[in-house]
Amino acid sequence: MQTKKIINDGANAVDEMVEGILAAHPEILSFAEDNRRAIVARQGPRQGKVGILIGGGSGHEPTFLGFVGKGLADACAVGNVFASPPPDPIMACTRAIHGGAGVLYMYGNYAGDVMNFDMAAEMMALDDIEVRTVLTTDDIASAPRDQREKRRGVAGNFFIFKLAGAAADKMMSLDECERVARKANDRTFTMGVALSPCSLPQTRKWNFTMGEDEMEVGMGIHGEPGIAREKLAGADVIVDAIMDRMFSEMGAASGDKVAVLINSLGSTPLMELYIMNRRVSQRLAEAGLDVYKTWVGPYCTSLEMAGASVTILHLDAELTEMLDHPCDCAMFQVR
Repeated sequence: MQTKKIINDGANAVDEMVEGILAAHPEILSFAEDNRRAIVARQGPRQGKVGILIGGGSGHEPTFLGFVGKGLADACAVGNVFASPPPDPIMACTRAIHGGAGVLYMYGNYAGDVMNFDMAAEMMALDDIEVRTVLTTDDIASAPRDQREKRRGVAGNFFIFKLAGAAADKMMSLDECERVARKANDRTFTMGVALSPCSLPQTRKWNFTMGEDEMEVGMGIHGEPGIAREKLAGADVIVDAIMDRMFSEMGAASGDKVAVLINSLGSTPLMELYIMNRRVSQRLAEAGLDVYKTWVGPYCTSLEMAGASVTILHLDAELTEMLDHPCDCAMFQVR
């Protein structure tokens, strides 16, 4: 039995989505070099500014396309659903946003993305465009703490991209933008649970199976296995398990500031997200941590997967300044 989707041909879903996004936000987004998978911010790139290039597979909207705009990412290379973009759109984006100060590639730590972005970076070096790379590795469930370099990049992309984009918009050097991005990644922690699978537009079949009373703790945003398959628990129990793991990683002291993201994986409604945020807020208060800002909603999704993740950004003065820096993107703004 096929799943229900409001699409035409599954093979054309990504291109038709991109066409629709650009039709909705023509003042913010445009194509680079007529490449339909290379999307550039109209107001972002400028001479002397470090270019911020993000990208990855489709199906996670508003990640990645929604974060392209002035003050955040200058461009996005768009892949097929849950698949890395090929080198061509990456290179088209790089050329479009290069203002003489170098380009910073930022994307989740997945083998396909690493291979294709590295290939593009090598090609850009032949054109004398300096490229640096920062991989996001915020998913604390995907590898032990002493193997953080193996962790996946998930909803924490929201914060990490935002802070690096602010650094670039403030005309900081490539070295400084890379430093801010790595610092943000080191201080961002995400963990989530999945309650049901999703289905790809091409297949319209569930990409894994799960019992009616089960949840997957720590599942990735492409359906990668988590820590454990457990019996579905209440919201407070789920949040407590996540926050216990967070606190063991963060090393935050009483009085420190944090920013919070309660993220829907696609189907989980705001009611449930706010119930989770209630408990997250309680646990942070009990730990003596000051919640500086909170975002609740679908920011890094997995098509129609049911489930949610919690991301905590451990702030300091510099990162707070970058968080507050204005940005104007298709699906996210800070005024």
